[in-house]
Amino acid sequence: MKKDNKKVIYWLLTGCILIFIMVVVGGITRLTHSGLSISNYKLISGTIPPMNEVEWEAAFDLYKQYPEYQKLNNQFTLQDFKDIYFWEWIHRVIGRFIGLVFLIPFIFFLATKQLSKSTTKKAIILLCMGAFQGFLGWYMVKSGLVDNPDVSHYRLAGHLTTAFLTFAYTFWVALDLIYPNKKQINIRFRHFIRFGLIILVIQIIYGAFVAGLDAGFIHNHWPLMSEGQFMHDTVLIEQQPVYKNFIEGKSGVQFVHRILAYIVVLFIILIWRKSKKLNLTKLQSKGINALLFFVGFQFLLGVFTILLQVPVWLGVLHQVGAFFLLSAMIFTLHRFSK
Repeated sequence: MKKDNKKVIYWLLTGCILIFIMVVVGGITRLTHSGLSISNYKLISGTIPPMNEVEWEAAFDLYKQYPEYQKLNNQFTLQDFKDIYFWEWIHRVIGRFIGLVFLIPFIFFLATKQLSKSTTKKAIILLCMGAFQGFLGWYMVKSGLVDNPDVSHYRLAGHLTTAFLTFAYTFWVALDLIYPNKKQINIRFRHFIRFGLIILVIQIIYGAFVAGLDAGFIHNHWPLMSEGQFMHDTVLIEQQPVYKNFIEGKSGVQFVHRILAYIVVLFIILIWRKSKKLNLTKLQSKGINALLFFVGFQFLLGVFTILLQVPVWLGVLHQVGAFFLLSAMIFTLHRFSK
């Protein structure tokens, strides 16, 4: 049987779509403050939600034992609890489903010898990344069950960034199979795009910091921060020592996210301009144009998300924009790499 056939490609692309859906639901879960509604982790039985009023009351009683209810949501009714429970439950179910979608076909393809050695190794890496992603999800939730009724923004960033990187690597492996033929490459230009990818990933991490610290609900002005300041006074005084403001302070983290947005836009414009001096293939040209479009779209989404104080729909759309921008970057880098 032919190795690395179309079925393997469809499997990998299906994984990409499911990770995308997972990230969208994860964004809704975060923005609706639903992530701490399920305070235990049961791999099998946790797939089934409460089925009657007795089970719902038991789940609600468990929620009442933790800081989020005691310090923030002690006015919650059972119906309020059901509303937030749904998003966290569906987020976890999709995670389990993704695990099965990756694992079961992998075993089948392996048993029927439909994977090359190279693809087998890459698939094992993907499975490990997926397992690590699941672990980080629970590790993140645990941080909000002790004293502070909110998850660590570091753990949130780790969880979200790993999801983006797992998607990126899955997409890359699929592209390897879709475009198996090697070609001559411009190494300097490839390095330039790689550097752009690194900046984009750092920006995604800072986007997670903003989400984790609820830093999008302050300084809801653009292009300047509050009171017409480029760098607001609070950027440097929220945390001590000073450097902590840029990784733990709400104003400082938002400021860095704003600046990185300009840097990402500038870098992609430079990629586009430099590409004009090269003899591009049709796919390379499409990749560059997609980069230019999605970075502009994402920048506008970011501006309106700040100005409108992060409505759920726009916060989720901004996260989706980051996903598409990363996809365009991965596709472009691949077309200039192999």
